Order: sequence, then structure tokens, then C-alpha cells
Amino acid sequence: MRTGLRITAFTAALAATFGTAYGVGRTVEPVVAESAPAPHDTHDRTPSASEAGGDHGGHEAEAAGGLQISEKGYTLDLATPRVTAGQKAELRFTVRDADGDAVTAYQREHDKEMHLIVASRDLVTYRHLHPTRAADGTWSTPVDLPGAGGYRVFADFTPAGKDARNLTLGADLAASGRYEPARLPAPDRTATTDGYRVALSGSLRPGEPGELTLRVSRDGKPVTDLQPYLGAYGHLVALRSGDLAYLHVHPNGEPGDGTTEPGPAISFTATAPSAGTYRLFLDFKHEGEVRTAAFTVKVGAAPDTQAPAPTTTTEHSDGHGH
Repeated sequence: MRTGLRITAFTAALAATFGTAYGVGRTVEPVVAESAPAPHDTHDRTPSASEAGGDHGGHEAEAAGGLQISEKGYTLDLATPRVTAGQKAELRFTVRDADGDAVTAYQREHDKEMHLIVASRDLVTYRHLHPTRAADGTWSTPVDLPGAGGYRVFADFTPAGKDARNLTLGADLAASGRYEPARLPAPDRTATTDGYRVALSGSLRPGEPGELTLRVSRDGKPVTDLQPYLGAYGHLVALRSGDLAYLHVHPNGEPGDGTTEPGPAISFTATAPSAGTYRLFLDFKHEGEVRTAAFTVKVGAAPDTQAPAPTTTTEHSDGHGH
């Protein structure tokens, strides 16, 4: 295990914030940075599917470590997705193989079978922990996080075997307190924002392209005069729940090419990397203002689980970071 190198390679922001003074790569005591967090670079983002092994350009690239909850047939199963800020808790998790069985054999790296990194989303709090493993493959370690908010858990390990390779899997952890993390909304095929209703049809499929169509209406009437936004009549971002993997979603056609019309239907083609729950964010422009409609969808679920749910209201955010 090359903890220092992997933290630098896979989470450069961590290295930039904490530097070498924290001794990444060796056993350390919990550390809380005393300085204010560095401002976020608006260009930092999760790699798109094309950058993380997609089909653009016909070449593959390794996905950054820790951004994925599953990789190379292994999955990080975090049994403690929530703790209470300021209170000691036991963090429990399991690494599962492609068959869903708990992994019970590991190679030792730097004298440990498992190195666990916990970092807050604002990179103010950092922990380098060494959990203990039970005979059934369940890992556990005490943790005490000082502030409420979002955290990322990085499991750095090498499963035993002749073809074993080091992996870093990541999962989200929430510390509750005065700030209470919101739960992911239930799957829904409609969304409303600022008086607009957006209906979703089509489906994402794991490992193969699928077409998604979104139809915009207001006051019960189709909106047929959408304005171009980012080179299309709509811009769609899809994030996978659990690791925030970013899906590269392609709009079908461009304004003025004779293949698309300014509403009410906007279509996209996307490929989901795996089954799971995804959050879709559609930005569309009408009457000079960009609005956002959000959906939760299940990929790889039976068709009846995709039935329309009662309409929910999503609030438009003005913080478009494009």
C-alpha cells in the first residue's frame, strides 16, 4: 500500500490542503486542521464517463481512486452512513466481491491490511484510521467527528490473490448536528420548479446507451419556445448516489441543425456504469432565465419500481458552475 502516493494521486485537494506535515502514508493520530478551508476551485469535478473510461476517442483511462464505491469487482458496503457530530461512534463497513460475499483475505501494506481515510468535504477535518477486521469480514473502528456535515470515507486496501492490485474505494458519510443532511428524494418521474412541470420518460440502463426524454410544460400547456442553453435546449447532469460518479450525458441534436425543436421535448442519450440510484438535474432556459428540475431514478430496477410517484417540488439553484 502506498498511502501517501495514493492520497496525492487520487485526492490532490487533500495533499494541497494538508501537505506533507501530516505525515500521510504512516500511522498517525487523528488530526483537525486549524486553518480555514481553502476556497474550492470551480474547475474541480468528478471525471466524466469519457474521462474515466468512456467511449470518446476510443481510449480508456483509469478512474480516479476513491470516487467510486465499486471497482474491479469489489464494492465498499458502508454500514454506518450517518454518525452524530461530537459523539464517539463505531464506523462499520465491509468490502464485498463480485458475488456479494465479504472479503476476508487481504495483503498487508505498510503493516496493515486496511488503511481508512476520513475527510470532511471542506477538507478541514482529516483522519487516518486502521480498523480491525472480524472473522466474517466486517471492519470496525471508533471515530469522533467534530463538525456536522458531509464526509468522504476512503478504504485503501489490496485483496489477497496472485492478481491482487491495490484499490481505493470511496463512500459518503454524514455527521449530523445542527445541520441535518437531507435524504435522497424518492424516485419520481415528474418535477416542478417555478411553476414549470417537467416529465421524464425513457430509462437509464447499466452498460448500454439509453434515451431520456424530458417534456416541459407550464399551466398545463407545453412550452414550445425554450431557449438554447450550453449549446442545446437543455443540459442534463447525472450523478450516482453513493460515490457521486459523474455521467457524461449527450444532448440529441443542436439548435439550428434541423433535428431538434425548442420544446417541449428535450432528449438525451446516456449510459449508466452500473445499477443503482441516480440523481438527474435538468437545466433549461425559458424567458431568459435558467431553471433546474431534479429527478431520482433507479437503474437496473424492475419496471414497476419506475412507476410515476406523486409530483415533488424542486427548488431552482442560481449557482450554475458551468
